[in-house]
Amino acid sequence: MEIASNWRIQHFDVGQARPLEVASAGLDDRFWITAKVPGDVHSTLIERNIIENPYFGHNDAKCRWIETKEWWYRTQFDYEVDPDSGERHELVFEGLDTFATVYVNGLEVGKTSNMFTTYTFDVTRIVRSGKNAIAVKFDPLSLHNRDKELFQWSSYTKERPWIRKAAMNFGWDWGPRLVTVGIWGKVRIERRKTAKLDGVFARTLRADAESADVRVDVDVKAYKRGAAAAVDVALKDRDGAVVANAVATVAGGKVSVDLRVVAPRLWWTHDLGEPYLYELDVVLRAEGKEVDRQTHAFGIRTIELQLKDEQGRNSFTFVLNGVKLFAKGSNWIPADHFIGAIPNERYRDLIDLAVEGRMNMLRVWAGGIYEKDAFYDECDRRGVLVWQDFAFANALFPDFNRDFMDSVREEVACNVKRLRNRASLALWCGNNEIDWLYDMKTAGGDITCPFYGESIYHELIPDVLAELDDSRAYWPSSPYGRANGMDDNDPDVGDRHNWQVWHGSVYPRKFGEAPILDYSIQGVTFKNYKKDFALFSSEFGIHGSANRYTLEKYIPKGQFYWGSAEMAYRNKDTNHQKGILLMEGFTGIPRDIEEYMNFSMLTQAEGLKYGIEHYRRNKPRTSGALVWQLNDSWPGTSWSMIDYELLPKAAYFYGKKFFHPVLLSVDHDPGEPLHVWAVNDTLEPLVGAVKLAVTDFAGNAVFETEFEANVPANGAVRLGTLSERDVLNGRAAEDVVVVLTAQGFEAPANVVYLRDPKDLRLPAAELDVVVNEAESTVRVTARGHLARFVKLDLPQGNVRFSDNFFDLLPGESKTVRVTDRTGEPVSLARLSVSALNVKQR
Repeated sequence: MEIASNWRIQHFDVGQARPLEVASAGLDDRFWITAKVPGDVHSTLIERNIIENPYFGHNDAKCRWIETKEWWYRTQFDYEVDPDSGERHELVFEGLDTFATVYVNGLEVGKTSNMFTTYTFDVTRIVRSGKNAIAVKFDPLSLHNRDKELFQWSSYTKERPWIRKAAMNFGWDWGPRLVTVGIWGKVRIERRKTAKLDGVFARTLRADAESADVRVDVDVKAYKRGAAAAVDVALKDRDGAVVANAVATVAGGKVSVDLRVVAPRLWWTHDLGEPYLYELDVVLRAEGKEVDRQTHAFGIRTIELQLKDEQGRNSFTFVLNGVKLFAKGSNWIPADHFIGAIPNERYRDLIDLAVEGRMNMLRVWAGGIYEKDAFYDECDRRGVLVWQDFAFANALFPDFNRDFMDSVREEVACNVKRLRNRASLALWCGNNEIDWLYDMKTAGGDITCPFYGESIYHELIPDVLAELDDSRAYWPSSPYGRANGMDDNDPDVGDRHNWQVWHGSVYPRKFGEAPILDYSIQGVTFKNYKKDFALFSSEFGIHGSANRYTLEKYIPKGQFYWGSAEMAYRNKDTNHQKGILLMEGFTGIPRDIEEYMNFSMLTQAEGLKYGIEHYRRNKPRTSGALVWQLNDSWPGTSWSMIDYELLPKAAYFYGKKFFHPVLLSVDHDPGEPLHVWAVNDTLEPLVGAVKLAVTDFAGNAVFETEFEANVPANGAVRLGTLSERDVLNGRAAEDVVVVLTAQGFEAPANVVYLRDPKDLRLPAAELDVVVNEAESTVRVTARGHLARFVKLDLPQGNVRFSDNFFDLLPGESKTVRVTDRTGEPVSLARLSVSALNVKQR
């Protein structure tokens, strides 16, 4: 029974209230603040208009008082207890943030100290028939870390290493400090009798077209000594038909059964096939009666991480059902700073956008949370693989402290057991950047102490996984892997984070060598991606402005202009000059807010296109490209491809093409030859031709040729090479555009410029815009000259454009459908359409 209603909250100064009085079952709390559970204090106070929205302006600074108070939650619920039934009653909290004391009917039943752990309390001797009361006291964090050692390294604040809580709560380089508190997971009370299912672990041992073998391990906790117990295990297809089943007797609290599935339907990522899900039904019977049941969605699939290829060379390739996968996707941060209040619809919307954006993998970053079930439900259903970090990011952690390590072990075991049945879960990863940065900061003189926390990633987590999940790979850190004296960001071993681009990190770098930053146009430019031959690029990115609607909604009136203090406050990165340098070298420095939004989005989009096309051409050596980052947790300016109001940026729409399973691209630098490539991530060979056409901006033909294209399944082929002089045919590179198109197979056209935007001599164009409100479509046609970076803008959140931020050749038309999140039409009365060389209309 879920306990979700009648919750109220109140705060006190520390020591102001006597806990047993506030926890008393008979306390009159009618004047307390009504609240939602799951949720958090901030969201409650916003909803009740007690605090102003912390995302607006500098309002986050106004609510820092919240983290200094003692907060209480209370509720009452009706319940029936039969004292002669022999039942157990367990109170379960799926998420308490963070240091909580739990009371039932005025009695303290336990304390908690870890946001990431599910806590269960036996309340059999406390609950009663009729009204029952729950009270939860949350301490301010300072009570639990103020007397603790401050380590030499903990990014953004040194107070967090002792606290098992989402690191991003304390602020990161893309979000503010908003230290949440409250009941962020579901609360329920469960009746148990004789025994319960304490764990179900199902995994695919092998699978092919003819059959699959599935093993199911079941752990049982008995409440009655000597009670005979058995499990019924059934695997059902989508129509409810049983495809395999077994019955087994429980001995010693454990039982394992093997199921043989004939002609299985495999789970695939959405780009390779159907993410088919069966239903696994496990029934526990004790003394002949059903006493517990668990049901799980289950995908039959094999997943492995290949670290050596067939020739014995280093590799970092995910292999799904025997097929080598090029991982195309992004890094996921929490979908809102107020994690407990995130609605399931927001998860669905973001995963929908990821799938529509051709992504097949998301990395759940270590500075957030082990995500809610809603996230994994959608990834399972939509066919998106998950790289799952454990929640350790950019800090030293006290692995010398027994209590801390006991809490971590419980946290790891809890989340491994919760997530191990997920078809989408491809990899466990120990931490974010800790191994790599410990070396850098030690070499740079910032750290002189031992590597505190090392035993967590290299001993504790592997030990827990050896016991609880042997079905998928574990990687100790990201990035990780080195050879020949290089550091843990070695392109020749493991995965890699490319922060030469944007952050200006100078590479190659030896292990133990002091790090160097190059804050110059050449140091931060995205052209450095082409120097990166990583086996797997698991983090790389470029800032791009949020959309106008998102910025205007949260910036005070009169402050929405380029260079304002409020605009600067949206950007939490260090050294804002990096973004200026990137634009200066590519688009030129913006002169106003409109140019900033356009130039930064264009730089992000073209920069990611440049890098990802390079990584994909480098297949099979390179096997993955995960952009930093998919989403935002607040309305800021960051590396995200989708802003906080769920409005995709230009990079997202570019990504629909550069992440397409079939990619046509040109490898070119100014003055150098043009190398034409086709990349095929599908499982079928491609046969046809690729046309390369060069025109001037008025649409006049300059050059045209065709390449025969025979591209093997899951392969990349250079189709041919042309000199820049030949394709220009006497014209200047600043005056032409190159377009690649496929013939005989499906692939998106690729529009390529031979010089950077700041150097193009782009004449003014005109746009004809025809709006069809009935069909919710907009038809845009370029007149006179090429229209660069055509942008459709509607002042509304979570609007879906079928395409946006595109180029149109003279006379070319494109029809864009505009809908809400459900596909229903929206009003287009306030629609505006513009381009870099067309004034807004």
